[in-house]
Amino acid sequence: MDAFYASVEQRDNPDLRGKPVIVAWRAKRSVVCAASYEARAFGVHSAMPAMGAQRLCPQAIFLPPGFTRYRAVSRSVHEIFKRYTDLIEPLSLDEAYLDVTENKRGLPTATQVARKIRQQIRQELNLTASAGVAPNKFLAKLASDWRKPDGLFVIRPEEIDAFLLSLAVERLPGVGKVTGEKLASLGVKTVLDLRKLEVPELEEQLGKYGVRLYELARGIDENPVVSERPTQSISVEDTFEQDVLLTEIEPMIRRLAESSGWPRANRREYRAPSCSNSRPVSSRFSPAAIRGARLLHPAKN
Repeated sequence: MDAFYASVEQRDNPDLRGKPVIVAWRAKRSVVCAASYEARAFGVHSAMPAMGAQRLCPQAIFLPPGFTRYRAVSRSVHEIFKRYTDLIEPLSLDEAYLDVTENKRGLPTATQVARKIRQQIRQELNLTASAGVAPNKFLAKLASDWRKPDGLFVIRPEEIDAFLLSLAVERLPGVGKVTGEKLASLGVKTVLDLRKLEVPELEEQLGKYGVRLYELARGIDENPVVSERPTQSISVEDTFEQDVLLTEIEPMIRRLAESSGWPRANRREYRAPSCSNSRPVSSRFSPAAIRGARLLHPAKN
């Protein structure tokens, strides 16, 4: 879905259409949940501090998130998906993989399925979606971002090399700053450069992920679409107005655990980390992050 939360807000309030909309709580340490394309033109993007977004786009309209409505719209989108396939792997409220190797409507190509789905989302929900069609999940994900907003991009098997080889390696999943620097030290800047390296050299530099990179550089991804995946964890978070000390966070984490709704029997017991000093650390914690809190440094918040 295109700028999903912001698009729902603009759809539900015609006065917001064509205006820069930012979905975020207006607080000193709030972060942007979503930004309309009008706001993105000013450099605003999701997960950035709301205060920074306001500096970039002073005329932006800030709206608090309405997750109940977003979840309802997401369910409606998935009902449209189910008209074509039951093999649906959700990634979030606004994104999913669909395996349409065989589809319920008997359409001859995946591209036609994507066109029909996008058309029905527009007609029934008055929202736009972008789709990527490709032989596997990795390539479909890249393709889905290629012509946003309201786009459709297809990578056919015979087009994989032409699409991939000129891409910067940072476009591959898992290649962040650290991995990118390691690859740069090997003279790798593009997928074409990456293809020149063999598995042993990549494994030596990057461990098991080196094998994965070797495959991605060749457009190989054997991961299937998994429609029913057991829930392994639930993350909840809170943002504190002021820095807190490690010695003070235990009751906060217990409160977050209670609010998660996760069965008590499945919760991992939290124990406050021991500290040689009580200096403040990062002020945004999820239960998973807090387990490693003793490793955080204030300068790396």
